Amino acid sequence: MRKAIAHRGCDQTGEYLQRNVGLSHTRLSIRDLAGGAQPMLRRRGEGEYGIVYNGEIYNAEELKQDLLSRGCHFETTCDTEVILYGYMEYGMEIAKKLNGIFAFAIWDGNRDALYLCRDRLGVKPLFYAVKEDTLVFGSEPKALFAHPQIHPEADLDSFREIFGLGPARTPGCGVFRGLREVKPGCILQYSRESVKAFPYWELEAKPHTDSYAQTVETVSWLLQDAVKRQLVSDVPVCSFLSGGIDSSVVTAIASRQLGLEGHTLNTFSFDFAHNDTCFQSNAFQPTRDRPYVDQVLALYPLHHTYLECDEATLADLLEDAVRMKDLPGMTDVDASLLYFCGLVKQHNKVALTGECADEIFGGYPWFYREDLLRIDGFPWSADLSARTALLSDEAIRVLNLEEYAREKYRDTLAQVPALPGEQGETRRRREMSFLNLRWFMQTLLDRMDRTSMSWGLEARVPFADHRIVEYVYNVPWSMKYENGMEKKLLRDACKELLPPQLLYRKKSPYPKTYSPVYEALLAERFQQMLSNPQAPVHRFLDRKKAAQFLAQPKDYGKPWFGQLMAGPQMLAYFLQINYWMERYGIG
Repeated sequence: MRKAIAHRGCDQTGEYLQRNVGLSHTRLSIRDLAGGAQPMLRRRGEGEYGIVYNGEIYNAEELKQDLLSRGCHFETTCDTEVILYGYMEYGMEIAKKLNGIFAFAIWDGNRDALYLCRDRLGVKPLFYAVKEDTLVFGSEPKALFAHPQIHPEADLDSFREIFGLGPARTPGCGVFRGLREVKPGCILQYSRESVKAFPYWELEAKPHTDSYAQTVETVSWLLQDAVKRQLVSDVPVCSFLSGGIDSSVVTAIASRQLGLEGHTLNTFSFDFAHNDTCFQSNAFQPTRDRPYVDQVLALYPLHHTYLECDEATLADLLEDAVRMKDLPGMTDVDASLLYFCGLVKQHNKVALTGECADEIFGGYPWFYREDLLRIDGFPWSADLSARTALLSDEAIRVLNLEEYAREKYRDTLAQVPALPGEQGETRRRREMSFLNLRWFMQTLLDRMDRTSMSWGLEARVPFADHRIVEYVYNVPWSMKYENGMEKKLLRDACKELLPPQLLYRKKSPYPKTYSPVYEALLAERFQQMLSNPQAPVHRFLDRKKAAQFLAQPKDYGKPWFGQLMAGPQMLAYFLQINYWMERYGIG
């Protein structure tokens, strides 16, 4: 199991094996490079306590001071020991005290109980399965599949997830039959007597009483504090710099802070070969990013590297992206991030990213475009007809994707934290924020973790600091959006960091290739799949519909998922589904 996820960290390994518990760890050394080996064990009285953990705790030093005052004696300077002693002092209440990204398992030898815990926003993954009287867990599904009792299997709901919701997943669902994931902000307790899952953190709706000026000041302070905290490391930290406001703000704050310490920040930007000539402006992606990257470079002393991916590399990495995630995903977005993260890892072990700002501050078109805001369904995946265009009539009937997606959507709406009496426009804004935090943001965090950790690169997400999420969730929409400008609150909070032409540019998402060469490569591989009678995806595919789709020009401007996955990505998604079924023996 450990070897199956060795890519997540190959600096140290360790095992802890006792009569009824086994813990194993493969370490990416970020803090206390020499002394932070895991599993980490401590004794108190007759009991032994152990922990395996992936992530980073940004308030470890504050917590450590309180633990020292309580008589704890630390043997290392790493945050792992802070979590373990924190559990020994406070029990699982320690989870509420942590500020960071984390997934950990703690063994309590006194209670003969194991606790699995995941950070509030789900930045770090944690999968598990219960087979008879055995709990098996790991950071990725592939770790579980290395266990002799756990096998990759699928049922109809697996394919409903893939065809009806994918590349998103229902919270807690591992897609494979019997595979679960600890939900963000939750704890799973496993003992001889029972299996219990319960939340330690939930979003709360509260009245927002701050003025706009106070709100801007609070957001500015929270964001700057989050970035500064996330620079903590015993190895150099870099940042992804796309030229968008989110990554540019994170880069600016990090550069200023490191400058005070006499260091220069490494930055990296991503683009695709031939986008100079092939880029097609559309409503979702109006401009290219590079000119805005250059503006940041003119302002801050950065050591910058432009990275580029060509079409053949992108197509070849579609299968690697499935192996990385254990599931079909965001096709060429996953594949390109996988490629770029491998290049970044040659320079750095830790990267700051601008992920999550759009979900929190309302940056996506479905937050403000009336036609998308009012859709009775997931707005990033509103047109299910695009998803069923290649499926056989029987598959459409049996899977009943519309009903499955509608059930998941309405179940989520029933959980939206709202103030008493909220309805109409205000209620819908709440719903849109919650839907994005619960679903869309999780999909992007999942993508970022898997693509970065495939190379042993830790990606940190300052915008996903739970203090920012809690505060901004209750800020009224009128403060987040003004006169056709999305994320106005964030822009005003960062106006001293960036020039106006960058700060107030129209949002443009992660770049993608517009090259006809890439589309031709996809079409060729898709045709080969169609011609192969043994291809497992034929169980769902209508060959005639697929051939017609292949012959039509592909629409780049009408996404069927998010803002990036349009016509060519539909071909790539079916290629990934077919490969997934082959690789995992899915019947």
